[in-house]
Amino acid sequence: MELRHYLQFSDFTPNEYEYLFARTRWIKDKFKRYEPYQPLADRTLAMVFEKHSTRTRVSFEAGMNQLGGSVITLMTRDTQMGRGEPIEDVARVISRMVDIIMIRTYEQSIIERFSAHSRVPVINGLTNEYHPCQIMGDIFTYTEHRGSIKGKTVAWIGDSNNVCNTWLQAAKIFGFSVHVSTPPGYEVESGRSDTGDTGHFETFADPLDAARGADLVTTDVWTSMGMEAEDAERKHDFEDWQVDAEMMRVANEDALFMHCLPAHRGEEVTAEVIDGPQSVVWDEAENRLHVQKALIEFLLIGRTIV
Repeated sequence: MELRHYLQFSDFTPNEYEYLFARTRWIKDKFKRYEPYQPLADRTLAMVFEKHSTRTRVSFEAGMNQLGGSVITLMTRDTQMGRGEPIEDVARVISRMVDIIMIRTYEQSIIERFSAHSRVPVINGLTNEYHPCQIMGDIFTYTEHRGSIKGKTVAWIGDSNNVCNTWLQAAKIFGFSVHVSTPPGYEVESGRSDTGDTGHFETFADPLDAARGADLVTTDVWTSMGMEAEDAERKHDFEDWQVDAEMMRVANEDALFMHCLPAHRGEEVTAEVIDGPQSVVWDEAENRLHVQKALIEFLLIGRTIV
């Protein structure tokens, strides 16, 4: 098999995502019926964490175990990486001992350097710039509830962070639009939209205008990991960018609400919304498990007709 990595959402084609979502549905159905599916009984996943994690760690570890494989978890502070061993050397060594690697780190350049020297597939579990596995799970969740996302409108309210950047990549691949509303000074970085003149990306000064007519409203915490020193300033700057009942009312009647979690009720979203009938955040969180199992299977054994 050709060595493939999954470092950002644009690494796969629409056809490959169609296949991955079909596999996800099949794998999830097996899981729900308590039917074992363990094609990776002799494979090992190494997980490398520079950032704290709950959902990423549990979903990858549980997923690999459910596929019959084993998992090794490495926290950089407990390894030679924490003492300055070059990332290239780490990649050369670890990739000779395991079959696939997931990394949750800071700059995208770190995972790119690692993958350039790895002999096995590398998956981006999160970087400062992108969060592709999250958006795989989000889009799969949308299709479960509402069908195809093609031609729909996603409203992103809040910080233009890694999740926002990944939604912008996904819009071009799946043919939907993203309405982004951020406070002044927190706009999408130049070059991140990657949408050219295709009309998949529009910015709004007023978050209500961004949500108007949207099929999906989504957000994230105001202060991401590594930005804790900015917390007080961000709470002030983002106070008008809270997803609340009024915002969901101006969206389409059957609009969904998503959040990648963890959520801070009373900040980026009200309890009324995240715990309300339009919220699918718990399905969204679970589906990380299933799309990642399909992803691991695809990277290790390719397409299967099972």
